[in-house]
Amino acid sequence: MKNFLRIILVVASSMLVFNLTMVNWKTPTQGDSLIALIGILASASAFVLIWILILSLKISAEQKGKKF
Repeated sequence: MKNFLRIILVVASSMLVFNLTMVNWKTPTQGDSLIALIGILASASAFVLIWILILSLKISAEQKGKKF
């Protein structure tokens, strides 16, 4: 599970970078730039949620005396 979560983190961060390059910063709310902004928001929130899950698993494993 640890490797799976890391893979998801890499995918989310690569999607974030890709969508950052797709935004037309002169008109960010028109056309494909709006879709890229939505993608940025979605990948950033996925990154944060997976990071919270990893931290909670580490805390849970530490309380049980195991190593995550």
